[in-house]
Amino acid sequence: MPGRKIIHVDMDAFFASVEQRDNPELRGKPVAVGGNPNGRGVVAAASYEARKFGVHSAMPSARAKRACPNLIFVRHRFDVYKAVSQQIREIFRSVTPLVEPLSLDEAYLDVTENSLGMPYARDVAKWIKARITEETQLTASAGVAPNKFLAKVASDLRKPNGLVIIPPDRVEAFITPLKVEKIWGVGPATAKRLHALGIRTGGQLRTAEPAMLERALGKHGRFLHRLAQGDDTREVTPNRIAKSRGAEVTLSQDVTDLGAMDDLIDGHAERISASLQKAGYGGRTVTLKVRYDDFETITRARSLAQPTTSRTLIAATARELLRTKTDAGDRPVRLIGVSVSGFDNDHGGPEQLWLDLPLP
Repeated sequence: MPGRKIIHVDMDAFFASVEQRDNPELRGKPVAVGGNPNGRGVVAAASYEARKFGVHSAMPSARAKRACPNLIFVRHRFDVYKAVSQQIREIFRSVTPLVEPLSLDEAYLDVTENSLGMPYARDVAKWIKARITEETQLTASAGVAPNKFLAKVASDLRKPNGLVIIPPDRVEAFITPLKVEKIWGVGPATAKRLHALGIRTGGQLRTAEPAMLERALGKHGRFLHRLAQGDDTREVTPNRIAKSRGAEVTLSQDVTDLGAMDDLIDGHAERISASLQKAGYGGRTVTLKVRYDDFETITRARSLAQPTTSRTLIAATARELLRTKTDAGDRPVRLIGVSVSGFDNDHGGPEQLWLDLPLP
């Protein structure tokens, strides 16, 4: 759609920043939200002070502690993160109804038309960033561009508290020097294949033969070629209602450690169980979602004999699916999700599929 104005807003080190906001003693110090470093815990989020030592999400807590001996571990408070996320989404929706949340801490907005009456998307982005800081005392980074792909890349370039604007007449100049690893859909495995073809930049990808890319990468190759032209026709679509309750995590670093994935599944199961118990009904079907490093995404499901709200049963079922129905462990994984559906009530659905634990 020509003439669109898209903003991608991404909170800065969201979980860790909330903890530093609420506890002044943590400000300016390396902080990790996550499990016990003396056990099998995993870092869920790291402050920018911790990232300087190489600490990142999905890293085993024990390894993070070795990398940064002064690292302060804080237990997660997901109810608080969700409440802050809701504040932020209300700011988004005060500007436009076209808000597509990707997780608790990031979203796309189509501000081609906006309630502020501002003709320039950069001014809308500045207003949103200022309101977020005013209402939550947190910072966000934003990318402004003619499409979702470019807006998301831009939002990551000047973190924290950054703002990058890509006007339509600068799209080609922006993409040309861009490393292929920055292009949506290019994980380590895909990057390796592109490098083998002599393709390391967006400009080289743009001028590559589409047929060659398709031979090397399948249909995904042609999709990447279109992105390299700045061609992304995906619309900003507000989340649709789904008859399930679930949680998923997008990792900043791909993982192959099944133990780390188990810990993430356990966390998902705990939150899903609490949500179902609060709602007063259970579900019969447990679904595991896995996205590999090359962005191939699969779902595997198992139906139970009886509806359940049991954290233990949900986790055990998802863990079994992980080991028997996926290539996790052999192939790097960038996203793990669990959901429960098939509710045993007539009044509880449809329910919003809530996407939890979006690791910054």
